[in-house]
Amino acid sequence: MSHKFLATESPAWVAEGIITEAQRERLLARYPPEAVQAVGLLPLLGSILVGLSALSVVAANWQSLPTALRLGLLLGSLLAAYAGGEYFLRRGNRRLGHGLIGLGLVLFGVSIILTSQLYQLVGYDVSGLLAWVVVGVLLSYLYNSQPLALLPIVIGAAVQTYCTQALGLFSYATIGLVALGSGYRWWRRPHTLVASVLALGLLWQAALWVALSHSKITWFFIPAMLVYAVGDWHRDRPAARALQGPPLVAAYLFALGLALFGETDQYAGLLRPPVLAYLGALGAAFALSVLGKRRQGRLASLPDWLLLLPGFYLPGGLPLAVATLVVLYAHAGSVLARAHRSGEAEQLTLGTVLFVVATMVAYFKLTWAFLDKSLFFLIGGVLLLSLSWYLRRRNAQRLAAGVASTVGAAPALPSSETDSAR
Repeated sequence: MSHKFLATESPAWVAEGIITEAQRERLLARYPPEAVQAVGLLPLLGSILVGLSALSVVAANWQSLPTALRLGLLLGSLLAAYAGGEYFLRRGNRRLGHGLIGLGLVLFGVSIILTSQLYQLVGYDVSGLLAWVVVGVLLSYLYNSQPLALLPIVIGAAVQTYCTQALGLFSYATIGLVALGSGYRWWRRPHTLVASVLALGLLWQAALWVALSHSKITWFFIPAMLVYAVGDWHRDRPAARALQGPPLVAAYLFALGLALFGETDQYAGLLRPPVLAYLGALGAAFALSVLGKRRQGRLASLPDWLLLLPGFYLPGGLPLAVATLVVLYAHAGSVLARAHRSGEAEQLTLGTVLFVVATMVAYFKLTWAFLDKSLFFLIGGVLLLSLSWYLRRRNAQRLAAGVASTVGAAPALPSSETDSAR
């Protein structure tokens, strides 16, 4: 929950008798300002920047240094970072301690790379860099630090990028370590930021696999929606939605692109994998998602899968673009309906934005070639202003109804207390 939201809204709650002033102060203390939470990342980021600075200085003079001095610098800096981290952790300074541990992890990877260069080792596999990922995952378990949990995910993405671009191979061990190692840690210790970074890291590696194998780009959505399905099984709803956010954004952008360019049959032809194999894999991910939603009581979010309808198997042309627009409208409507039922202001805003985007795409797609340009912009502006007014009015009515129901549900005073008050 946002500290800014509590500070803004809680005085009204006290005035309406929903909470007391003491409870308001306890809530504010429980949820510190976001700036304070963000400060926790500064030691880690600072440590990484210091490490990169030292690396650039040493690298500029690396070839002129004696071999023994090079090894001594690598080993000494590595031991100093880990020893300094342990020292500050024992003195209770967790942020600086974890920052130095993170620096040690970065220096460990740097040592692997520079040692390989030092002895002119030509790597045709990823064994050395894979050890870097392993150490990162182990450190994330050893130290209860969310910033340290982010590092193996980022390192795994970097290692996979090197494998695909420099070695021309895909490291299944790397993606397995990130998915199972960092994924299991997140499952036991859910955190929204780690969930978002984990999903992004896995999606990046999935995209690299598609590019390296020269597969149809729609195969990307099989691992992406498996990540989404895992979120359906987790009990922590905020952390689960954070994990599902990147796959949903990717699916929405894909549907949006299909609506904009689907009328070109050549574009649609790039998206069609073998029907049975693709639909079977997508159906398996869908079934896993449905089971998770049913177990956690989240079947209301099932319309998210509308974005994955395989309309690209239809013949290309304007009908395909129109069908995709219908899907975008249906998805935006499902988000608005779900937000109106739950009363979540953020979901109401999201649904409104999705609805307006779908309307703008439909308007540009269907009327640009038929209307005079001045008339086109005039009608479009009036349409968007009308939509904005209507949706804001609906949101205001919904929020007012929620407040009224909350006030009406407040317990009445006992009759004895009422008589005494008189």
